[in-house]
Amino acid sequence: MNEYQVIVVGGGAAGMMAAGQAAKSGARVLLLEKKEHLGRKIAISGKGRCNLTNEENVSDFISHYPGNGRFLHGILRDFDNVALREFFADYGVETKVERGGRVFPVSDDAEKVVEALRAFLAEKGVEVRSGISVEEILVENGHVKGVRGAGQKRFLAPSVIVCTGGASYPATGSNGDGFRFARKLGHRVITPRPALVPLKTSEEWVKELQGLALRNVEASLWIGGKKKITEFGEMLFTHFGVSGPVILTISRQAGDALRGGQQVELRINLKPALSSEQLDARVQRDFQKYSNKQFKNALDDLLPQSLIPVMIRLSGINPEGVVHQINREERKRLVGLLQGLPVTITETLSIETAIVTAGGIDVKEINPKTMASKRVEGLYWAGEVVDVDGITGGYNLQAAFAMGYRAGRCASDFVLSMV
Repeated sequence: MNEYQVIVVGGGAAGMMAAGQAAKSGARVLLLEKKEHLGRKIAISGKGRCNLTNEENVSDFISHYPGNGRFLHGILRDFDNVALREFFADYGVETKVERGGRVFPVSDDAEKVVEALRAFLAEKGVEVRSGISVEEILVENGHVKGVRGAGQKRFLAPSVIVCTGGASYPATGSNGDGFRFARKLGHRVITPRPALVPLKTSEEWVKELQGLALRNVEASLWIGGKKKITEFGEMLFTHFGVSGPVILTISRQAGDALRGGQQVELRINLKPALSSEQLDARVQRDFQKYSNKQFKNALDDLLPQSLIPVMIRLSGINPEGVVHQINREERKRLVGLLQGLPVTITETLSIETAIVTAGGIDVKEINPKTMASKRVEGLYWAGEVVDVDGITGGYNLQAAFAMGYRAGRCASDFVLSMV
C-alpha cells in the first residue's frame, strides 16, 4: 500500500488549500514545497497585506477574468468569497473591505494568512515537506503513480495535484515547473506571458515624472488607433514607464497587442469627472484668476507641480507668455491634453516581474467539475498553473483558493473510491 493517497506539489494558495481539503475529506496527504517556507507568494501579495478576495457578488466575478473566466463558473460558486472569508475567520484571520471591494486581513499582515493555512494543514494531519524540488510526475499506463524528487527520491500515491504556480516572481518558487510537467505528459500549454505587469513607454518626459502618483484618473488603451478599454483609478509614473492599479489591469491586453505587432498607446484623462465643456470653463476661470501671470505660474490649481513643466512643453504654449494673451486654440489644446495625455507603450516588463501569469495548462484539457486532467487519471491541476487569470482586486487569489478547494476534495473522493 502506498504511504500516501494524495500528493500535492506546491505550497502556495492553491496547494495549501488543496492539501488541507483532501486531508479533511479523509485522504492521507503529502504536501511538497521546493522552498523552505510555504506561501512565499502570499506573503508578498498586496504589498505584504494580501488582498484575499473581493466582496462583490460572486455572480459578477467571471467578468473580471480576461483569461477563461467561464471555466471558473461552478468552481467559484463551490467555494465563494463568503466561504473564503469564513474559512479564514475560523483560523483567526478577520477581514475588512476597502476601496473597490478589496478584502484584506484586519491585521494588514499577509503572514497571518500563511499562518492560518499552516494551522489548517496541521489540524487536518497533512504531512508537509519543504525544501524538496519535484522533478517529474510519475505515470504508468495513463495513471499517476506519484512524483520523483531530486536525487531519484520517489513519493508514491495514486493521485497528484499540481499547484506549482505560473512563471511570475520565480524567487517565490513559481518558475514554470508545472508547464514542463504538463508538456511532458502531453498537455497543451498556452504560452505563458505576463499579466498584471507595468508597462514601458518611449517618451523621455515620463522619466521626469518618476514617483508621481495620480489618483482618480482615467486611462484608456488604444490599439491600432482604436480605443479598446478604459479603467478608472490610480496610476504611477516610473523611471521606465507607468504602473499602478489601472495600468496593471490593462497590461494584459496591451502586451497581447504588442506581441501581435500592433501600435499601442495610453491616453490619460487627468480630469475625468468633467466633460470637455466643463473643463474648458474651469480653465477659463483659472485663466481669468491668473490673467496677468506668466503661463508657467498659472497651472498650480490644475496640476501636480512636477507635471506642470511637462504639460507646458506638450501644449506648445509659451511658458513666459502672459495668460491673458493665450488664444482660444491654445486653450483648447491644453484642455485636450488634460483629458487625453498620450503615452506610447513599447513593451511590458518581463514575466518574472508580473504579479500574475497569463497562459498555462489549456482549460479544455481539465475537467472543471473536478480539476482532473483529461489525459492522465489521478492527475489534478489547480491555481496559476492553469490558463486562468484575473484583474487586480483579489480575483486571482480567490480563483486559486477555489480551484485548490475543488481539486483537493475531488482528488480525495477519487482515491477513497478505490479503497
